[in-house]
Amino acid sequence: MNNRYCVIMGGGVGSRFWPYSRKCLPKQFIDFLGTGRTLLQMSFDRVKDIVPPSNIIVVTNEDYCGLVKEQLPELGDSQILLEPARRNTAPCVAWAAFHIHALNPDASIMVSPSDHLIFNEDIFKKEIVNGFKFVESHDALLTLGIKPNRPETGYGYIQIGEKTDAEGISQVKTFTEKPDIDIARIFVESGEFFWNSGIFLWSAKSILNALHNYAPDVYCKFEPGLDKFGTDEEKDFINANFQACPNISIDFAVMEKTPNVYVSCVNFGWNDLGTWGVLYEYSPKTKEGNVTQNCNAMLYNCNNNMIAIKKEGKLVVASGLKNFIIADSDDVLLICPQAEEQRIKQFVNDVKSSFGDKYQ
Repeated sequence: MNNRYCVIMGGGVGSRFWPYSRKCLPKQFIDFLGTGRTLLQMSFDRVKDIVPPSNIIVVTNEDYCGLVKEQLPELGDSQILLEPARRNTAPCVAWAAFHIHALNPDASIMVSPSDHLIFNEDIFKKEIVNGFKFVESHDALLTLGIKPNRPETGYGYIQIGEKTDAEGISQVKTFTEKPDIDIARIFVESGEFFWNSGIFLWSAKSILNALHNYAPDVYCKFEPGLDKFGTDEEKDFINANFQACPNISIDFAVMEKTPNVYVSCVNFGWNDLGTWGVLYEYSPKTKEGNVTQNCNAMLYNCNNNMIAIKKEGKLVVASGLKNFIIADSDDVLLICPQAEEQRIKQFVNDVKSSFGDKYQ
């Protein structure tokens, strides 16, 4: 167990949850479900019994150092890797792998986003332990696949290939990133495709070899620092070199290229809490189908709305609204049909063009 590590990726901005999720306080640092624990804290809680807490590492933007320390006081400074620039998941994974390999060349690593929902944590823990056992005995990059229950266009899909001797684990045949609705329907109906959860397991050696062979433009940015990882010189090296890394996901950089990719088909109640629509889906509703968070509400002839107010106790009075998102956060009020929530990223970009960073 001491050779097992977990990397929690927590540097994203979460712009699809704007205006709640802002550059100064992204969604992973917010208690969206009213449990008293933020998404980041929930991510830590669910892995601390699988790997030693001293082997849990959070990779985040340097702007969020204070938030991570405040929310996870269990972590020491060496367990928080602070990115000086946003460069997507491949550079994030690469830095964590070089760092952990320097500490323990025999390490096996779980990589997890910081903003997912897991509803059956007992099954989750069992599947992660099984995944660790697989990558510790195989030169393999393992991803967790989720059986789709709808033709979702916002997720990547994995087509399963030949089964292995390990229960529930198959070779990956193809990856498809965010298909259109017609293709997504075909995928779901075929029974051969699973959602890509973005949760990975591998040994430090396997992922470093894969980066070397299939993402040399990423690998070469870290290789000159081999003698610096795990030392006091590591942060200065990262500050000098990280910004030059290409902005690319680990899926595009490695997973879609290397032949030793496998998928574990799991069912532990997973969801990527990526949009207001997903939060609406998993929130308790009134008999009219309305969801209200952190507010009092007087709603007349209103159905199937998502209403979230950051200032606790604020009164919302509305009439005649159906299938809307209303999100009030400090200096921004968003009113948007749920059917148009994919445009929120566009709204954020348009606001930045008009007002600069004031409302980011």
